[in-house]
This record gives sequence, C-alpha cells and structure tokens, in this order.
Amino acid sequence: MSVIRHNIIANFIGQGWTGLMALVFLPVYINYLGIEAYGLIGLFTVLQTLLMLLDAGMTPTLNREMARYKSGAVDTQSIRDLLYSLEVICLCVAVTVGLVVWGLSGYIANHWLNADKLSIEVVYQSFAIMAFVIALRFGEGIYRGSLFGLEKQVWYNAVYSLLATLRYGGAVVILEWVSNSIEAFFLWQAVISILIVTLLSMKVHSLLPKMAAALKFSYKALSGIWKFAAGMMGITFFTMIFLQADKILVSKFSPLEGFGYYSLAATAAAILFMIVVPVTQAIYPKMVGYITINNERRLFSIYHKTTQLVIVLISPAMMLLYFYANDVIYMWSGSAELANNVGPLLSILAIGVFLNSLSHLPHQLQIAHGWTGLILKTNIIIVIVLVPVITLIIPEYGLVGAAWTWVIANAVYLTMLTYFMHRRLMVGERLQWFLIDIFLPSVASLIVIFLSTYVQPSELDGRINWFAFLSFVYVFSVAGSTLLAPLVRQEVKVYLRYASNL
Repeated sequence: MSVIRHNIIANFIGQGWTGLMALVFLPVYINYLGIEAYGLIGLFTVLQTLLMLLDAGMTPTLNREMARYKSGAVDTQSIRDLLYSLEVICLCVAVTVGLVVWGLSGYIANHWLNADKLSIEVVYQSFAIMAFVIALRFGEGIYRGSLFGLEKQVWYNAVYSLLATLRYGGAVVILEWVSNSIEAFFLWQAVISILIVTLLSMKVHSLLPKMAAALKFSYKALSGIWKFAAGMMGITFFTMIFLQADKILVSKFSPLEGFGYYSLAATAAAILFMIVVPVTQAIYPKMVGYITINNERRLFSIYHKTTQLVIVLISPAMMLLYFYANDVIYMWSGSAELANNVGPLLSILAIGVFLNSLSHLPHQLQIAHGWTGLILKTNIIIVIVLVPVITLIIPEYGLVGAAWTWVIANAVYLTMLTYFMHRRLMVGERLQWFLIDIFLPSVASLIVIFLSTYVQPSELDGRINWFAFLSFVYVFSVAGSTLLAPLVRQEVKVYLRYASNL
C-alpha cells in the first residue's frame, strides 16, 4: 500500500505543479498575446486532445501490459517486442498526424475560425507550427503509459514537473525577450516536446532488462492485445468527441474572442481533473494486479476507498468553483473583465467536469478487467445525441447553452455507465458506492460551502484576501466531507496515530 500512497502523492505533486504552472502563466500569456491568440492556444489544446484518439489504444494498452509484466503475467522478450512494435506504429502515425494538420492549416485559418484582430497569415503559420508540436506530443503517450504501468510515477512526475516549468515559464521568457508573437510561443512548445520524448524514451528502455535476441516488429505481440487495443481506440475516439464537442462547435459558431473565454472557463474547470486523475492513475496498476491474482476482496476495498478519497477532495473544489466562480477567476487573473465573462461559464462547466470525474474509477475498473464494450457503447450513444443537440443550442442560447448541454450529457453518461457496470462487476455494491462513497461526503461539502456564503466578510477586496478566504473554506469543506467518508476517516485516524508515535 505504501507504493500506492507514494504514487498518489507523486501524481498530486507532479500534476498539481504542472497545472499550477499552466494556471499561473495563462493570464500572462493573455496579457502578451490577447484573448484571440489565447483562443488559438485553446483550439490547439482541443486538437491535441482529439488527435490522441489516433493513439489507437497504445497508451492504455501499454499501461495495462506493463502492469501485467510487473505482476509476472508477461515475459521480458514479449513486453520488449510489444513496446518496439508500438513505437514503430506511433512514429508512422505521428508523422501522418503532423502532415494532415499542416495540410489543413489553410482551411482552418480561412474558413473555420472567426478571427477579428489576428491576420489570416498569423493563424495559418500558427497552425503549421502546431502540426509539428502535436506530432511530437503524440509520442509522449506510449512512454507515459509504460512508466505508469511499471509504477515509476514518482520519477515521471519529478521530471515532468521540471519540464513543465521550462514549458510554461520559458514561454514567458520567449515572449518578453525574443518575440511576443503566437508563432514564437508554439515554437518553444516544440523545443520542450522534443526534450520530453527523448527523456521518457530513454527511461522506459533503461527499466526493461536487456535481451540477447534482437528487438523486432512482432505481429504475435500485437495479436495478443489487438482486441483490447481496438476497444480502447474506439473508447478514446468517442470519449474525445464527447469531451471536446462543445469546444469544437463553439469555435465554429462563436467569434474567436468568445471561444477564448469559453476555453479559459474549460481550463479552469479542468482543475478538478487534476485532483481525480492522480488518484486513479496510481490505483489502476494495483487494480490490474488484484484482478490478475483474483483477489476480489482487496479489489472491492480499494475501489470503495479510492472513490471516497476522490469525493473528499473533488466535491469541495467543485462547490467552490460553482458558488465562487467569478471570485476564483478574479483571484487568479486580477481582471474583473475576465471574471465577468468567464465566471458564469466556469460555474456551469465545473458541474460537468465533476460528473465526468465520477465516471473515472468505474471506467478504470472496466479497463482493468479488459472489458471495453460498455464504455464504448455508452460513449457512442452520448456522442450521437450530443453533437446535433449542441449544434442547435449554440445559435439559440450561446455559450451558456452549450455549457449546460454538456453538463446534462455527463449526467446521462454517468448514470448509464455505472448502472450497467454494476450488473456485471461489483455486483451488489452499487448502493454503497452511490450512497456511502459519493452522496454523503458530497452533501457534507455542500453544506459547509453553502454556509460559507453567509459568513463571508461583506468587504473582501484583493486577490490575496480572496485566496486566504477560499483556501480556508476549502479546508473546512474537506474536513466536513471526511467526517462522512468512513474509509477515508479510518485512514486519517491510522495516519494520525502513526504520526503521534514518531
């Protein structure tokens, strides 16, 4: 269990630091480049996320297979051949992706985006550079998946945190002393991506024992995982469409400035993912291990305990973003204009991200079992309904309508996914999962933060004062949520008892 705890802490620190770098420097980028140029950065993020669907399931497959290798279910030669085979495929796909995005640059600049202040030439050049960056970052996935499966998450997060500092902080240096253009910003991203891919590749290969036999492209190794990888490819494709449909359509039907505000709200709401993902990533290899050795008791225990931990951490954050959205944006950016334009969208999108986060652990449980069918079918149904509905909603109800539609889609997705999952996996555990693991801790955090709106000082000015107040509220909300999460409360008692004996 100490490995899990260390990995969770490392993931929180690493991803928290990376997220902090992004959040701290975003207002600086907007100050240098303007909200329209930030819209390009937001669209770059969307495209990069969408094109991960061409990962073809390689990242989650390597994560699972490396975890199985660590559990003794896969031999060294097989895992090395699998890694080499997927590296070859990844290189081919990355080159293709880069060429396609570069080829579409002219169309996107002239016919998709509604830029006002940026010239068509600047938009075109930016997308041409994006193509190269996307191709590079595409290659990061297989090495990240391998390291997480091998439970080298502490090393990964330490290195990635350093490189994230260079990525975000170095961009400010470039904008200040080299060129304050969006093209320069993306060129710097390319430099850092080259460095990241090189370091991750070297680390993964150093962790696997050398073999006398030469590495080869192995159809046999691929045949053993193709069904799982195909299922993951489908899941990735429709999940990305599901998660990004609102942003893609907003970029088409709204001015680039409006899309910039929407992207900023989505980025702020994604803070919640930075809380839940480090936990589920750390737990996943252990879940695979327990399933491999058929230890159902420990699997059930870790599932309930992890759900409660996620809720204790994420529900207070969501409540803060809902009740204090404008204040959070002002505290973050120092701009009343951004707060007024982004806050209302953030309060809505935070609910959607919260609902989506609740599906992460059921999602991981199914993948650990090698069961991809339910997730795939649920995503297909949601996407088929969501895309045309948002297309109709945006012209009539604008950005707020798009945000609420996405929230409702996430509520339906979570309900469908968990209802049918508990009919096959964790049978008889659904009521405990919903009532004890989710509902009670969430109600506790809601009560604390709702009451905080009544005790809030009448005159609370300044970003530092807002930070102190919101931090105070969050800590008390986490404490209240912990009191109604029995498994987390038990772990806290054990830890406090241990700490008192030191």
